[in-house]
Amino acid sequence: MSQNKGYRKGPKLFSLARKKALILGVPQEKGVKLAELICRIQEQEGNPPCFRQREICSQTACCWQASCTVLMTQE
Repeated sequence: MSQNKGYRKGPKLFSLARKKALILGVPQEKGVKLAELICRIQEQEGNPPCFRQREICSQTACCWQASCTVLMTQE
């Protein structure tokens, strides 16, 4: 069965980010903000750390795009 890659927000999104950070060995000190944690994950994966930091994004393969709320473009 395929995993649902749909939009997540709030505690579900934070839980997903924490689990992925643990798998990748990304530091998660107490009080880290969601966007900062996801940016660290993106860097660890070799991607630009840009979660919710742009107005327009062309990273259509990003696993965080459904939750990012940035306008996606096909450049």
